[in-house]
Amino acid sequence: MQRVVVATDRSKTAERAVAWAAELAARYESELVLLQVILSNGDVDLAEAESSLHELAREIAGERGRAVVRMHADPPQAIVDLAEDEGADVLVVGNAGMSGRKEFLLGNVPNRISHNARCTVVIVNTTDGMTQPLITLSEGDEDTKVEGELFERATRIGRIIGRYGLAERAEGQTLSTAERAKRMREALEQLGPTFAKLGQILSTRPGLLPHEFVEELAHLQDKVPPLTQAEVVEVMEQELQVPWEDVFESIDPEPLAAGTIGQVHRARLEDGDRVVVKVQRPTAREEIFRDLGLLELFAEKAASRPALRELIDIPVLAANLSESLRRELDFRQEASNIERMREVLEPYDGLDVPRLYSELTTRRLLVMEEIQGVPIRDAPESEERKEAARQLLEAYYRQVLQDGFFHADPHPGNLLWWNDKVYFLDLGMVGEVEPRLRELILLLLLAFLREDAHFLAEVMLMLSDEQAPDVDMEALEGDFAEFIARFRGEGSLGDIDIGGMLEEMADIGARHRIQLPAALALSGKAFGQMQIAVAALDPGLDAFSVIGNFLLRGVGERLRDVSDPQKLFYEAQKLKVRVGRLLESVERMTGARPGGRMQVEFIGSREIEAAITRTGRRLVIAAALAAGAVAWLASTAARSGKR
Repeated sequence: MQRVVVATDRSKTAERAVAWAAELAARYESELVLLQVILSNGDVDLAEAESSLHELAREIAGERGRAVVRMHADPPQAIVDLAEDEGADVLVVGNAGMSGRKEFLLGNVPNRISHNARCTVVIVNTTDGMTQPLITLSEGDEDTKVEGELFERATRIGRIIGRYGLAERAEGQTLSTAERAKRMREALEQLGPTFAKLGQILSTRPGLLPHEFVEELAHLQDKVPPLTQAEVVEVMEQELQVPWEDVFESIDPEPLAAGTIGQVHRARLEDGDRVVVKVQRPTAREEIFRDLGLLELFAEKAASRPALRELIDIPVLAANLSESLRRELDFRQEASNIERMREVLEPYDGLDVPRLYSELTTRRLLVMEEIQGVPIRDAPESEERKEAARQLLEAYYRQVLQDGFFHADPHPGNLLWWNDKVYFLDLGMVGEVEPRLRELILLLLLAFLREDAHFLAEVMLMLSDEQAPDVDMEALEGDFAEFIARFRGEGSLGDIDIGGMLEEMADIGARHRIQLPAALALSGKAFGQMQIAVAALDPGLDAFSVIGNFLLRGVGERLRDVSDPQKLFYEAQKLKVRVGRLLESVERMTGARPGGRMQVEFIGSREIEAAITRTGRRLVIAAALAAGAVAWLASTAARSGKR
């Protein structure tokens, strides 16, 4: 921190802000600039005022102190402009005028300054005789070092956000949405892993950001200088507790990848096995925990703002971010993801994950087999390649709709072709879908197949984490009808964007202020990436056929599940409880009183209605899936026959 600027009107309360700024500047040996703006309608000797203020600056800061006095009709704006001219790292102001009559008389000067300034602003509490800044730095306190680091980090964050976020106004130009999105991505990349991860999470929240921002944030990249070979070896030996030569024959000094959390190198074990090692950056944990501390402070403040809470639950977002990053900091979690994905892919002989060396894997070190393959688009033309494409598509439906565990970043760069198989790499980012959400996503797909906009709208409401406020069902249904009309009618993978379908469904829900699970948008995004990979392997693959066959097999499994009388009785008991809950929900939604008359109409075949009576909810869903799958296959076959 090089320069601290403090605004003063030479009043007693302003003296407290000046004293706090002087203490801050002394702590960091920064230059202290006292700033005074005088209204231009008075008879004031400007030179005399500046001389007096300069003496005060030298008195409290010595050679590091100086003063600037200006005459201006709009003091708050003048303070902002002068702070920028002076290159302020921190601008300190008192809180006079933030409450009571002065808030209206002065137009809330501190808030205006805080809103418009392009650097970090500290508002010091000077109105009650206490000098209480936004971030306190107390002498002799065990937390002084931590608080100082937080303040220093907050200052850097403010500078970067100001440089990217307010550059448009400074340059006097109007930027496109795409350009603003690009600047946001660049700022997040500079801010490091915590904010890069925040950008990734925001990009999966439908309706929160414009489409251009979501697309740009998908390209977030780590931009850090690589660790030296000595730093890599030091971490490895700390984790292994032995000299690296006892385990490895050699380590390639050139990194395969260098990120803000980890760095990846090729290596060879003593027994000759070729492996890749992922080493955690020594400073990653400390840097991430520091940023999480700042975000938690922000989340506490944001939680008190109802308008912002309605748009997005900031405390929940911060908690999700914290959990995600803490998991990424423990490489044993990624190792667990690899083994779990191996189980998920077991039915598919054309898909695999690298072998894991569990005995060499720790919290900060991950060792796995080197996949010596080629990008999937460079795989040799063969029947194995086409079959792998089919398996990849089906496996993703299985991951999301059956197992509830999926690779959340399956872009072609994370897939390699080797020994007639597609290998999944980088299992650090995975998604999980709880059972209820799996069923509802499946219902979304079936409603789309049946071109049932009304049911799509109903399922969207069931997906909501919270009761949606005053949803216009007619408008929601109309949006889905338009959506179906645009997407239906084409059956080839190249023409139907399945991931885009799910993402747009989420966008429609968000436009109607329906809060949806993040897993829905994340799975839609992953489907979109997977589809690009599948198209690279086999552009002519018929997606409808693959999905239909998968659904039919799933129906068979569900029907076998309920064939046992004991299981059927158990499902019937669950149905009784769930119907009770359903009726309670309907009463809440419709305002119906308990005991009132309610008419329920079943729309569909008599067979389905009979199934409801005979077997309960699970068999009904199985029958619905069968009907939907058959309808899908029939419609696809009909379209194929016309071509």
